[in-house]
Amino acid sequence: MTTTGEDRTGAEAGERAGPWWWERRRGVLLDGGLALVSAVECAVRGERFAGEAGLPVGVGVVFGAAAGSVLLVRRMWPVAVVLVFVAVAPAQMGYLMGLVGLYTLAASEAPRRIIGALSGMAFVGVFIVWFVQTTRSNVSGGAGVSGEWFAPFVSLAVAIGLTAPPVLLGLYVGARRRLMESLRERADSLERELQLLAERAEERAEWARGEERTRIAREMHDVVAHRVSLMVVHAAALQAVARKDPEKAVKNAALVGDMGRQALTELREMLGVLRSGEGLSSVVRAEPTGVPLAAVGAAAAAAAAASRAEEESGEGPCLAELGELVGQSAAAGMVVELSVEGEVRAYAADVEQTAYRVVQEALTNVHKHAAGAKTQVRLAHRAAEIAMQVENGPPPEPGAAGAARLPSGGNGLLGMKERVARLGGVFVSGPTEAGGFRVSAVIPAA
Repeated sequence: MTTTGEDRTGAEAGERAGPWWWERRRGVLLDGGLALVSAVECAVRGERFAGEAGLPVGVGVVFGAAAGSVLLVRRMWPVAVVLVFVAVAPAQMGYLMGLVGLYTLAASEAPRRIIGALSGMAFVGVFIVWFVQTTRSNVSGGAGVSGEWFAPFVSLAVAIGLTAPPVLLGLYVGARRRLMESLRERADSLERELQLLAERAEERAEWARGEERTRIAREMHDVVAHRVSLMVVHAAALQAVARKDPEKAVKNAALVGDMGRQALTELREMLGVLRSGEGLSSVVRAEPTGVPLAAVGAAAAAAAAASRAEEESGEGPCLAELGELVGQSAAAGMVVELSVEGEVRAYAADVEQTAYRVVQEALTNVHKHAAGAKTQVRLAHRAAEIAMQVENGPPPEPGAAGAARLPSGGNGLLGMKERVARLGGVFVSGPTEAGGFRVSAVIPAA
């Protein structure tokens, strides 16, 4: 079945309401009207043709009406309409049928070779018929020398006039329809791509929210876990010696107060950063509707700016404070020793902060799980990297590990590994053969 642009438009719009091969009701009315006019025209000319051929008039009228009514199937079989026109052309009937049939055929999806062949047949048929009729008229009318060129000229003009305009118009309409279909398909494709980009932007925004929550949780754990663990250890010691050794109890109470103040200071700094990033959080939380890519872009830019500002400011712990960190654990009763190898030098802020946090979290785990165990902290400055290792032996007493009843969230080692991996380093942790535990990390200096 071959259809024209009128039918396709109705089909694509979901407006199919006509019977059989018609897409819309107005198509039925249009084709019915054309077929009626064509049938009347062919019937009138069929009457004259029957008289000239010596046939009954009724036969000529019925034959002409039947031939003209073929326009009803022009949308479904335009090739058949053109062939009927070529067949009835010798009877000088069906000119309306030829015009409409050639237009429908040229505007359809039929191959160009078929369109060219049938158009050529129609042109030749009309030319021959008019040439014969014009020549006969000239002979019967006694035309002079002018008859030698008049008949070919008139025949050529009529043949071109009856075939070229409908074919050219049909080709233009068909090309325009195909262009519109192509543009519509491209628009649909772009719409699908935009929808896909919006979904991906929403996924990226959700991933960014998850990453931000993970980073905040890791920072809170690093800030709070070590300080509070030491506070709990000192509080337990304070409870044990409060009556026996008041002087030591006062010292432990002072240490608990100092650590509490340090923890509050670090928490206050972190909350200040979070408050300053409320604009970023609102962008990240926003649903990616309307302009999802712009929201994600703004969130990414704000996150990058905040990250750069934090790294360039150099705020946070550094390796110069490592001795103080070890001293706090020693004051809490841990037997800990710090050894430094290589030439001490400055590193990037994120490298020093990560190294500090690794040692801090490892000491916190010793307080939690191996209270009283001997611990060795090693720091090595190498040419292109910095290495650290915290190793503790087994606790002196089986019940010493839980004496202070410190809870464990199970996220400390994971947080250390994520920090080190983010800088391109290597992190290894696990128990030792002696029954202790070892945490090792190597971070590139650049």
